Amino acid sequence: MWNLTGDNATSKPGRSLLPALTILFVVSYGLLTMLVVEQGRTIDSQRDLIHMLFSDSVQLSGIKGKAIQKQQAEAQARAQAQKKSPPAQTAPADPQAQSPSTQRPQASAKNQSTSKIGRPLPQKPPKDSSDMPDERRMLISI
Repeated sequence: MWNLTGDNATSKPGRSLLPALTILFVVSYGLLTMLVVEQGRTIDSQRDLIHMLFSDSVQLSGIKGKAIQKQQAEAQARAQAQKKSPPAQTAPADPQAQSPSTQRPQASAKNQSTSKIGRPLPQKPPKDSSDMPDERRMLISI
């Protein structure tokens, strides 16, 4: 009937998952190691690229600076040459001797050429801190 000692108890030999899990563990860590190595190479190549771009940027800035200095020197040389040489056209002694129709185009041309260059822009008054709205509390609706 019942065997209380359990000597004859039959149990199925269970397959252990330990070898499969061990193999899976080793493979996953191998892939992880390869990923870390590749990321290191990528970071190194990006670092080299950034250094090359920085050196190119420094060289370009130097070239632009030299070009600007050259342009300023040429502009100063032209300005000095214009000051030293006498003007090619002499202005009439009596500007009112000219007809009014000839005076207007000259005056308007003079105003157009110096209107934006000669006049500085008006300065805006500073905004008071109490006038600025708090952006965190602004209600945005659609």
